[in-house]
Amino acid sequence: MVSIADKSKSIIVTPHTFAYNPARIDIGSIGYQNLNKNVIISPMYEIFKAKNEFLDDRFLWHWLKSNIFKRIVVNNQEGGVRTCFKLSKFFDSYITISKSVSEQKLIGEFFDKLDHLITLHQRKHKKLLNVKRAFINLLMVKNKSTWVQRKLGDIADIFGGGTPSTNILEFWDGDIDWYTPAEIVGQIYLASSQRKISEHGYNNSSTKILPPGTVLFTSRAGIGKTAILRQKGCTNQGFQSIVPHKEELESYFIFTRTGELKCYGETVGSGSTFLEVSRKQMANMELFIPKNIEEQKVIGRCFEYLDKLITLHQRKCDMLKNVKKF
Repeated sequence: MVSIADKSKSIIVTPHTFAYNPARIDIGSIGYQNLNKNVIISPMYEIFKAKNEFLDDRFLWHWLKSNIFKRIVVNNQEGGVRTCFKLSKFFDSYITISKSVSEQKLIGEFFDKLDHLITLHQRKHKKLLNVKRAFINLLMVKNKSTWVQRKLGDIADIFGGGTPSTNILEFWDGDIDWYTPAEIVGQIYLASSQRKISEHGYNNSSTKILPPGTVLFTSRAGIGKTAILRQKGCTNQGFQSIVPHKEELESYFIFTRTGELKCYGETVGSGSTFLEVSRKQMANMELFIPKNIEEQKVIGRCFEYLDKLITLHQRKCDMLKNVKKF
């Protein structure tokens, strides 16, 4: 069932008008009406216009999305459970501007172009992620009848990790890379760890030296994050790392199966405080894979190329966002 809204209580907003919700501005409830027609909004919103002989609309719009304005909001909100940024506080705020409205326009246009580029790279990033997901699904469906089913433990060695005593200084600050799950954040390859252990520390812990090409797999407190070692290193006990057998499993191919690895780990993992998946459980995971290692390598290279494009667009987005910060 529906009812007809009472438009008599709404506010008419003309073009080139700003509007914001005083009780929700801290979560981004602010907008700029740049349509060539009038619209209506809730009376909960405050509306205002820039005096264009002094202040350009587009310049003001970008300033309202800046960290400077966010700090002004935080410092001037009133209320207890639900804070409010009143229009009077808004008008008492100071904004540093160029005296030349023409210069303001140029700055506004510059940030408009930045926003356009950011949106463009975000769309490409999202599209490539969708292509990757579709490619993975297609491979699994099309090739399941021709690929073979193998246990992960039959085509790779699985190794846990360990931590030398933190009370013995001689165990630390050596030249052996030693990774923790917190370091596995978004990157594909790892070349150097944040902390390193000494040979003495290595010999007095249960951690193992892992060769280049090892796929690190976090096995607790956030199961399923993966990365590939560029050079040899070791880990703490928060991993069950996958060392592929040379002629049976290709590193990037198994890395592309991260989603399956994560789903499996979360399904079979156990624990009262947090889920954890064991070495034996990971070794028992069954996978469909190509019989031919060369086919795995071709698939791995295709996904590596896709991942490079995805990372490129993400980095460009991040770079452009940093340019915008003021």
